[in-house]
Amino acid sequence: MSTGTTTAGGGTGGRSRGAVPSKGLHAGILDLGDSVMLGLASTAPVYSLAATLGLIVAVNGNYTPLILLLGFIPVLFIAYAFRELNSAMPDCGTTFIWARRAFGPWAGWLGGWGVALAGTVVLANLAQVAGQYLWLLIGDGSIAGNKIVVTATGVLFILFMTLVNYRGIRLGEHVQRVLTYVQYISLGIFAAAIIFRIAGGAPGGATTGQAFDIEWFNPAGAFADPGAVVHGALLALFIYWGWDTCLAVNEETENPTTTPGRGAVISAFVLVAIYVSVALLVMMYATVGTEGIGLGNSENQADVFLAMKDVVLGPWGWLIVVAVLASVLSSTQTTILPTARGTLSMGVHGALPPKFAEVHERNQTPGFSTQVMGGAAIAYYVAMSFLSENLLSDSISSISLFIAFYYALTGFACVWHFRGTLRESARNLWFRGILPLLGALILTAAFFVSAAQMWDPAYGDTQIFGVGGAFVSGVVLLALGVVLAAVCRFLPSTRDYFAGRQQVSPNHADPAP
Repeated sequence: MSTGTTTAGGGTGGRSRGAVPSKGLHAGILDLGDSVMLGLASTAPVYSLAATLGLIVAVNGNYTPLILLLGFIPVLFIAYAFRELNSAMPDCGTTFIWARRAFGPWAGWLGGWGVALAGTVVLANLAQVAGQYLWLLIGDGSIAGNKIVVTATGVLFILFMTLVNYRGIRLGEHVQRVLTYVQYISLGIFAAAIIFRIAGGAPGGATTGQAFDIEWFNPAGAFADPGAVVHGALLALFIYWGWDTCLAVNEETENPTTTPGRGAVISAFVLVAIYVSVALLVMMYATVGTEGIGLGNSENQADVFLAMKDVVLGPWGWLIVVAVLASVLSSTQTTILPTARGTLSMGVHGALPPKFAEVHERNQTPGFSTQVMGGAAIAYYVAMSFLSENLLSDSISSISLFIAFYYALTGFACVWHFRGTLRESARNLWFRGILPLLGALILTAAFFVSAAQMWDPAYGDTQIFGVGGAFVSGVVLLALGVVLAAVCRFLPSTRDYFAGRQQVSPNHADPAP
C-alpha cells in the first residue's frame, strides 16, 4: 500500500493544496465521462421516474413538470457545495471529512453515518425491485409474487454487485457502462414510441391524450395549493439523489480536485432534462386522468411505465421492464461504491476501527468496507422482508430524512469552511456561500416537513405506538448513529478521533489541513 501522497496531477510529492491522501485506491482510472456516467446511473433514473411520477401527479396533476424543476433547485445548490469542497479536500469520505473539518469529529461521524445509512436502506429497496422485475420477464410473471424467491434473488443481486465492486473499479465501470446503455437505449425507444403515437393521433387505451400547455409551468397556478407543491417537491427532490457518487470516487478520478465536481454538476443538469422531458411526453400521451393508463390512476402509481408498456410498445413491452431492471441493478452497484469508500475514509482517519481502512492490494478497492456494506444491506433486507414487508416499505420512505440530513450538513459545511474567502470574489460569494446556504436551508426545511408528514399514523403502511412507521424507522435509525458514535468515542482504536487528536491509520497520509 502506498505511503506517499498522490497529487491532483497523479504524481507523488509533498503536501499542497488539493493533494489527495493515498489510501491505496486505483488513482486516475476514471475520466470525466466515467464520472458523469456514475452520477447518472446512481440515481436509477428509469426506475425513479417509473416509481415516482404517478405519486407526484396524484398530488400536483398537470403541474408535475414544474414540480420536477422546483425539486431540482436545492439539489443543484448542494451540487455546487460538493464541487467547491471537493476542490479543496478531495477525499472519498466526502460529507464525513468535510463536516469533520468544518464542525468537528461528531458532525463528521454522523455525516458519514447518514451516507452509509441511506445507502444500506435503499439497497433493500433496489434488491426487492430487481428480484421482482427479473421474474416479471420469465414465464407469465407469477413468480414475481413469491416472497421467498424474490428475496433470494434480491440477495443474489446484492452479492453479485458487491463482488463486482470488490474486484476493481475498472470492472465496475465496464458493468456500469453496459447497464447504463441498456436502460437509456430502452428508455429512448420508449420515448420515441410515445412521440410516434402522439404524432399519429389519439393513443390507445381509455385516454385521448392532451396537448402541451405552457400553464403546466405556471407557478401562480401551482401555488394555488401550497401544501400540494411542498408535498410534490419533496417527492421530486429525492429522485435526484445519487449524483454525488462521482464525488465518492474522486481519488480514483483524473484531476480529482476538478473532474468529480464537474461530473456532479453535469449529471445533475442532464438528470433534470431527462426527468422533465420524459414526464412531459408521458403526460401528453397518458394524461393525468384516473382511468386506464392515466397517471392519476391509483393502480398505476407504483410503476407508471409498467402500466403503459403494452399500450406504447405492444409486443416489445418487455423492453421497459428490462430498462427498469437495468436501472435498479446499476444503482445497486453505484450505491455500494460511495458507502464503502465513505467507511474506508472513516477507518483511515480513525473514526472507525482500522479494519475499515484496509484496501485490497491487488484489486485496489476498499475490500473490508465493501464486504461490510454488502453484508449489512443483505442482513437488513432479509430481516425486514420477513419481519414485515410493510415496515420495509415504510423504512424505505424514511430515506428522505437521511438524504436531507447529510446533504444539508454538506451545504452548511461548505459555507462555514469557506467563510473567510466569501468576500474575495462574486464567484466565491455565490458558489461557496449563498447557493450552498440556500440549498442547506431548503433541505433542512424538507427534513422537518418530511418528519412531520411521517408522524401521521395514516402515512405509509404501518404505525407504531400511534405514530407513522416511516417516522419511527427514520428516527430510530438516525438515533442508532448517535449510539454507535458514542461507542466509538470510548473504543481504544477510535477515541483519539473524537478527542480531536490526529489519528490516521498506518500506511495512509492525512490531507493537509
